[in-house]
Amino acid sequence: MDYQPIENYGIVGDLHTVALVGMDGSIDFMCFPHFDSPTIFAAILDHEKGGRFRIAPVLEGARQKQLYLPDSNILLTRFLSEEGVAEISDFMAIEEGGDHLHDLVRRVKTVRGELRFRMVCDPRFDYGRRGHRIEIRKGEAVFHPEGKGLQAFRLRSDVPLRKEKGAATAEFTLRAGETASFVLEEARAGKVSHSVGEDYVSSAFKETLNFWRQWVARSTYRGRWRETVNRSALTLKMLTSQSDGSIVAAPTFGLPEEIGGERNWDYRYTWIRDASFTLYALIRLGYTAEAAAFMRWIEGRAGELNPDGSLQIMYGIDGRHDLTEEILPHFEGYRKSSPVRIGNGAYNQLQLDIYGELMDSVYLYDKYGEPIHYDLWSNLVRLIDWVSRNWRKKDEGIWEIRSGRKEFLYSRLMCWVAIDRGLRLAQKRSLPAPFDRWYKARDT
Repeated sequence: MDYQPIENYGIVGDLHTVALVGMDGSIDFMCFPHFDSPTIFAAILDHEKGGRFRIAPVLEGARQKQLYLPDSNILLTRFLSEEGVAEISDFMAIEEGGDHLHDLVRRVKTVRGELRFRMVCDPRFDYGRRGHRIEIRKGEAVFHPEGKGLQAFRLRSDVPLRKEKGAATAEFTLRAGETASFVLEEARAGKVSHSVGEDYVSSAFKETLNFWRQWVARSTYRGRWRETVNRSALTLKMLTSQSDGSIVAAPTFGLPEEIGGERNWDYRYTWIRDASFTLYALIRLGYTAEAAAFMRWIEGRAGELNPDGSLQIMYGIDGRHDLTEEILPHFEGYRKSSPVRIGNGAYNQLQLDIYGELMDSVYLYDKYGEPIHYDLWSNLVRLIDWVSRNWRKKDEGIWEIRSGRKEFLYSRLMCWVAIDRGLRLAQKRSLPAPFDRWYKARDT
């Protein structure tokens, strides 16, 4: 099976993880149950060893289209042919608060004609490094990974399932207007799933649609590009962690900057720089709740500064510091672009520009959101002091070069921004600060 163009994938998510859905109806990438968890589907990185979850009508030469329901992250994939029209609705149920099972819902429908479908759920646990056993029960299949530390999951189905070489498969026929549903979720011992109810799929669809549309309605943007801005905002929201308040740079790893290239990094972490820019966009759109959640996450990292007062350039979504990089040699990579990496060795680089982006976002949050806490300010003083002493250093810069540190104008400029925003904050909020030292550093 050939690799699809990357632009042929839509994305659905539940603020804990995402799934990439191809125009052929195949979910070819999903980390489960969190953004930075090991993959269960990664066919986008190795079409034979990665695993996939594919549902499609058995049609020759069908045209394929994808679109989102307006103002939502519910994805529709349509197959159009002379024999008939099929549609798959994909979404992840949003549950605010509490303990939930990260339900991925796939609803299949025949719009016109009478069509035969084939479903294959063929996971590969732990980045394709662990085997599993499958247990077929009435109305569901349960996938149990080998070893410890990984979560089993179940696949609920409206149609009978079969076991084929570790995969759950099904073939079924739907007439016009008929539907079949599949729900993938965590299988926890003693945890009763909401998906057992007869009306679960329809009610989850409505609740998820309402959640996204209510969220979009909070935007203060009223310009001519509203549809485009809302779609971008919905995507950024999907990259925020509901449990931690952090924002991932991207939900994927191992995808190449160029086909056949080696710059195939893992972006499933929170870069201070990227998250600060995202925070700025959300603040401008009026999403101060997301800004407040990220600021709490930043406050946690500011309380864990290095002994000299500096920050890491990136952290795990839960704030962890160690992001050791490793290669997955058994994956051939997207269109044979190897190596495929997990973890990111740039986490201990020196990138001086992050301090300017961070302090600018803190300044804007203090201005348009809420006043920052004194404890956070005390740690920011240590941070700005470090910048005032070290802004002349060579660094790896915004480009994260791995060939040695150099002098970058952008890094120097953003150090100026960091000190300037610190001075503005201190003056505006009458906060204590070493003004003389900071003025001297800023105006040098």
